[in-house]
Amino acid sequence: MTATRFAARVLTAAATVTLTGAIVAGAAGTASAQTGEGEQVMLKGSTTASYYWDDASGRAGDTGLPASGKPMQKGLAASPSWPLLTEGYVLYKGKKAPFFVGDRGPGIPSNRGVMLDLDAKTFAQLTGGTFNADTLGVDGNGGKGHIKVTYVITKWGKGVGTKNHPKPFATGAWAKKDRDPAEPVTVAPAAPSATEILAAVLRTAAL
Repeated sequence: MTATRFAARVLTAAATVTLTGAIVAGAAGTASAQTGEGEQVMLKGSTTASYYWDDASGRAGDTGLPASGKPMQKGLAASPSWPLLTEGYVLYKGKKAPFFVGDRGPGIPSNRGVMLDLDAKTFAQLTGGTFNADTLGVDGNGGKGHIKVTYVITKWGKGVGTKNHPKPFATGAWAKKDRDPAEPVTVAPAAPSATEILAAVLRTAAL
């Protein structure tokens, strides 16, 4: 092999490594923007989420205004144990939606692992449905009433409640002062998917 051919192969290999690194970095950057990967948060976990909409109208099992005193609104969620006004977001099938804890619940469903009650408008957004202002329900999402979500807590509320993975309403954890909160964690980056890598390749090729 001549020195010229050897040098050409070295340069080609180096270019390939650089391009691959750029592609993976680009894909990871896209994922990070969508999921918050790399940020330090208070807590991360997963649970089954339901939905509700309590506007004190008495419709659809409405139990009155939210416990926090905040009016019912998009982004207001109910938790069986987290302190009121805790803030965070949920992830579902590539979609991200912010929430704050403004109410208590679910009640009995929390005994079965349903540990988060999202507002109906956020639930509709995540599941591809629409909020029905007459029934206070969600239409057009294939009948979904429960979904598996990843939750990320970014800020704890200052009041009573468990600053850790949620506990059923019946435990009374929502009324207890937590003196041993969870340690903050860093959201670990995930390897880019084949779709993300392909998209990054196409973006790079277009440059």
